[in-house]
Amino acid sequence: MDAHEAHISVIIVDDHRAFGEALAVALDKEDDLEVIVVAVDGESAADEAAARQPDVVLVDLQMPGIDGLETSRRIRAVSKETAVVVLTGSDDELALGRAIQAGAHGFLRKTAAVQDLAEAVRAAHRGEPLNAHDEVEFALRRLRRLRARDDDIDQRFDRLTRRELQILQLLADGKAPDEIAAELGVSRNTLRTHIQNILMKLGVHSKLDAIVAAIRHGRVTTEDVSHVEMPPELRAAPDSEEAS
Repeated sequence: MDAHEAHISVIIVDDHRAFGEALAVALDKEDDLEVIVVAVDGESAADEAAARQPDVVLVDLQMPGIDGLETSRRIRAVSKETAVVVLTGSDDELALGRAIQAGAHGFLRKTAAVQDLAEAVRAAHRGEPLNAHDEVEFALRRLRRLRARDDDIDQRFDRLTRRELQILQLLADGKAPDEIAAELGVSRNTLRTHIQNILMKLGVHSKLDAIVAAIRHGRVTTEDVSHVEMPPELRAAPDSEEAS
């Protein structure tokens, strides 16, 4: 064991305590690694990082409340020398980009072998990359494109009239066109024209597209959206649908 790799302090953050504790037991068997805390939420993890200044933090991406990305940001804010490694149960290119932008050192599958996780901790502590440069660049490019699209859609929402936003809210509430027309006191043809204008201004192909975009961008309130079939990444492009 190299001297500069001795006593690497580690904090594990996972809302599944059994997983975190099992990983801690496995990593503690490595002579140069010492798990000093197993936290079950991002808030306590950030507090522990501030107090203990660990060398490396392994943080689960998907956690209730403060997720792994926000946890990474908070840890980096209070413990600037700590290398954060985000663990995930899936291959998600966008999550890799978001993790890097949140200040994480790298991104690793939770299903990786314990020895691979241990080597990742050592590499992160040495400042070595965990993910291929091309993989990171591709993920960051995809994020930039998505954000550019989001900025464009925000501008498109600003073009909607008050009545069009009202109709979009009623659609998001799961109301049928006949119900909406009756509630607004307009004809079915007038409502159809409003909906067609909404789709044209937003640059989408269907009412479902418009509803999903409105939910994603906070343009409608959504107490119950169980009637809305959410597409992957909250933004699908289903086959064109009649506006009526």
